[in-house]
Amino acid sequence: MRTARIARTTSESSIELELDLDGTGTSEISTTVPFYDHLLTALSKHSLIDLRVRATGDVDIDAHHTVEDTAICLGLALGEALGDKAGIRRYGDATVPLDEALARAVVDLSGRPYLVHSGEPAGFELHRIGGHFTGSLVRHVLEAIAFNARMTLHVEALAGRDPHHVAEAEFKALARALRVAVEPDPRVTGIPSTKGAL
Repeated sequence: MRTARIARTTSESSIELELDLDGTGTSEISTTVPFYDHLLTALSKHSLIDLRVRATGDVDIDAHHTVEDTAICLGLALGEALGDKAGIRRYGDATVPLDEALARAVVDLSGRPYLVHSGEPAGFELHRIGGHFTGSLVRHVLEAIAFNARMTLHVEALAGRDPHHVAEAEFKALARALRVAVEPDPRVTGIPSTKGAL
């Protein structure tokens, strides 16, 4: 079973997260940040990774701590559920539109944490989406996932005007790329690396 459960509590947030890489895209998400719930629901749906998240935090101060800490747990859970990564495809890429927005994500489950993130329109990082979620949090989430899952991740917004559409397209592209990368490959025996470890 390629599953994981992560619990993390700090003075700023409390997170419980469970996932199943071999799921059907079902989710139960409650982070107290509605737009983030929307993004994580889309991530689950389009990656086919079952995801359950219960998160609370000091959102009266800012959504930042709860959002980033949830992403840390998501990255840790991905890494744990992947185990030694034997038999997986390892690489995945996807380009996803949402109306005028277009985003591309490329994943390598390399064991080497790295993020390249570009292309969001000017002012995106300052925009509040849904009243709680600042555009700059997209990069924080991607970085926390990549570093804690120990993956190489490239995400590029290729087009887009509406901040909601841009953010959602980026998450959906990540979801579709992850769907391919975590998938078992029947032609692969052992670890998909010439080094013999990932």
